[in-house]
Amino acid sequence: MTAAPKLMSVDDYLAMERRSDIKHEYFAGQIFAMAGASYAHSTITANVSGELRDALRNTDCNVVSSDMRVRTVSTLYAYPDVAVLCGKPEFDDEERDTLTNPIVLIEVLSDSTEGYDRGQKFFNYRSIPSLKEYVLISQRQRLVEHFARQPNGQWLLTTYSSSDQVVQFPTLDVSIPLASFYLKVELSSTPALRDEEESAT
Repeated sequence: MTAAPKLMSVDDYLAMERRSDIKHEYFAGQIFAMAGASYAHSTITANVSGELRDALRNTDCNVVSSDMRVRTVSTLYAYPDVAVLCGKPEFDDEERDTLTNPIVLIEVLSDSTEGYDRGQKFFNYRSIPSLKEYVLISQRQRLVEHFARQPNGQWLLTTYSSSDQVVQFPTLDVSIPLASFYLKVELSSTPALRDEEESAT
């Protein structure tokens, strides 16, 4: 018989993570090492962070990078590519290195994590009471998928795939041209999806 893997407590994970030279995500007692990002991934992340930071410069909102850990109510500890908070930041403990009240979370999709970002991670992110918008950005084609929490708890999906479109962040009252997301990024020849809107639970 094979012994079940030993699960790590949250306290042990945080103690390890704060000493580690590499980042790990944590969920349900298991830890997952994070791989390095591609050039396209890093460039898109920098583009989006820069655009949002400029747009929010004179507001009470702040943009933080993927070095900021985020905790969900469902006890997922993750490192989103970009997180936005408005008002006073709230943290998991006195170390102030784990944010608990993001209002917008953004992930740049990778082949190895796309299914997770769309599925289990999004499911866990939805447990954050403050979260209003979740955005997925493709690095293979010009495609941004924007999920907005509705008053009834459903999430409305809007996709952007044309270079002349403008991505709306309604909670932040910010609009960013889709082309700005992909500045200096060489895309693959994969055709973009058609624009559409639909509701997601």
